[in-house]
Amino acid sequence: MSGSEYAPPPCWPSGPFRCIVADPPWEYRESGGGNRVVSAHYPTMTTDDICALPVPAADDAVLYLWATAPKLEEALRVLTAWGFRYKTHAVWDKEIIGMGYWFRGQHELLLVGTRGKVKAPAQELRVSSVIRERRTVHSRKPELVQDMIERWFPGPRLELFARRPRENWTCWGNEVEANAALTGGVARTVQPLVGSLESET
Repeated sequence: MSGSEYAPPPCWPSGPFRCIVADPPWEYRESGGGNRVVSAHYPTMTTDDICALPVPAADDAVLYLWATAPKLEEALRVLTAWGFRYKTHAVWDKEIIGMGYWFRGQHELLLVGTRGKVKAPAQELRVSSVIRERRTVHSRKPELVQDMIERWFPGPRLELFARRPRENWTCWGNEVEANAALTGGVARTVQPLVGSLESET
């Protein structure tokens, strides 16, 4: 477990979890305003604060970490800080061109990291490294990613910075009405997350 000197946020899951998906609220230095600025959609966190989160991973665990292209370097830093070793990544083709400086972005990265002894998915279950699904609302990721992960790895599973509950996952995030561990369709509801995920420092 990393970030041992960092106080866990409210309702932080205890784990340990063998499979973790995380979609951190990356902080950007942006000019201008309006709804194209990330912080207009949700509270953001610095890379240091994301690194310091005490992620409750099992000794043998796999991490799927979402990152945009400009945040690749920071994402690799987070992956390492959480105690994982980078293995590979997939690309989500959103099928809609977006904004950008060097390129107008149309994709996001899904980094894969492991710790301990974790085997890759069985050969017959492996899929293309390019995931094509049309983007919907801001920052929402394709559900099919979790569908694939469920076929590949047993639980317990954790989604950090989740947007909604999901069966057979522990979901934590400020967009989930009540952080819930769902098993067999029955939700074990804990105290809702109070406040934002934004650093108070």
